[in-house]
Amino acid sequence: MSELIIKKGQKLQFRQAVEKDMDYIMQVEYKPENAQYVIPYTRDVHMQTLNTKAAIHLIIEKIDTKEKVGFLMIAGLDNPAKEIEFTRIILDAKGKGYGQETLQLLESWAFDDLKFHRAWLDCKDYNARALHVYEKAGFVREGLIRETILTDGKYENLIILGILDREYFAQ
Repeated sequence: MSELIIKKGQKLQFRQAVEKDMDYIMQVEYKPENAQYVIPYTRDVHMQTLNTKAAIHLIIEKIDTKEKVGFLMIAGLDNPAKEIEFTRIILDAKGKGYGQETLQLLESWAFDDLKFHRAWLDCKDYNARALHVYEKAGFVREGLIRETILTDGKYENLIILGILDREYFAQ
């Protein structure tokens, strides 16, 4: 049985994650350079939300070699208000332009293919690299949730960013 390709770009494609991808997902999420920007989930939490009616995990891979370069968690697939959440965007291979192509593919999938009205995500306020990529892709800062996460005894802020379908299509 072939694995389900969700979206293809120029260099990258999104493939629906399967149980055998879980070791990779856990490895990438728990790398120190990634874990500092998310609240790492347990394997059980990832397994419970692997592929449901409401959520999906996607592997980001190079089209030509099938090399994995990151993963995504998407929620809100069954939201009647047509609002999708990009819960996790974690790239293992950094500095190669994969973040920009990933965001372009995500937006196209959400708005062109799935016909969503709004896409949103949150980002720690000190993750300058991610904030730059999100804003370059058209996401707008919608709010700041102050001191909402407690990490190693320190409270952290989250920035909420969103993009509407009309903003995406105007780009």
